[in-house]
Amino acid sequence: MSKAIVENKFQFPNQKGHYVGKVRDVYNINDEYLVMVVSDRISAFDVVLPKGVPFKGQVLNQIAEKFLDATSDIVPNWKIATPDPMVTVGHFCEPFKVEMVIRGYLTGHAWREYKSGKRSLCGVALPDGMVENQKFDTPILTPTTKADVGHDEDISREEILAQGLVSEEDYVALEKYTLELFQRGTEMAAEKGLILVDTKYEFGKKEGKIYLIDEIHTPDSSRYFYTEGYQERIDKGEQQKQLSKEFVRQWLIENGFQGKDGQAIPEMTPEYIESVSDRYIELFEQITGDKFEKANADDVMSRIEKNVNDYLASM
Repeated sequence: MSKAIVENKFQFPNQKGHYVGKVRDVYNINDEYLVMVVSDRISAFDVVLPKGVPFKGQVLNQIAEKFLDATSDIVPNWKIATPDPMVTVGHFCEPFKVEMVIRGYLTGHAWREYKSGKRSLCGVALPDGMVENQKFDTPILTPTTKADVGHDEDISREEILAQGLVSEEDYVALEKYTLELFQRGTEMAAEKGLILVDTKYEFGKKEGKIYLIDEIHTPDSSRYFYTEGYQERIDKGEQQKQLSKEFVRQWLIENGFQGKDGQAIPEMTPEYIESVSDRYIELFEQITGDKFEKANADDVMSRIEKNVNDYLASM
């Protein structure tokens, strides 16, 4: 397989800073624009795994591009252009210090909390008697803090406002946008025979205006179930067939890793990495309905650098 891109240290014209996230490298261009390079790094339980997954960055960037374009009538977003399959160039925004997580079904982190006996998540009361992957009567908002390092933490609406993380006026707008984006994503997923289970959105501000930033409706930020067989699996108490990064989390859990102190990350063999790459490509095709076209990977770093420099020169 081609080499995965796990590290990049470009120096673009008018670059003022370079932020390395779990998966993305973000370059600040003169406090006006951002160049986001979506690497092939993969993270789970807020830990970056030691090996990258070929074509994962392209998959995430191109899914996000599709859904940013498809939701720009709901809320303005940061994207200006995608000059490379792994790169988005967009507006420099000041991010809010919370992530807006919305859940339509009881699964993943929410299920693990529920199974442990908790009946409240981020201030939202949960009824007794629910089963894993059951649909909520209405989607619930379960925001998290946006941690620079370490784990994001669940937080309630009341705590967000009390701590002054977001003004009440802005938070009302973020809730509205979150619900509308999730509804649009749910409708688009249904057209592909999929259920948008849960997702997260990040927002920022530029010149007093709220923008949707970062990725949207990708398998790293969202879970999808297949519609076909969903209810049958619920009735039988079986796991859902799903399109998300959850299969990586489950593999880690089965091999004794949940990001806790003292736990070792299991070996990622070439065969396992190839299987993950194949799954991401499958995710792309199922979620978008488009055929995935692998970008030329002979010299990805030079390709990215040239494409970004050419685009910035044209702005």
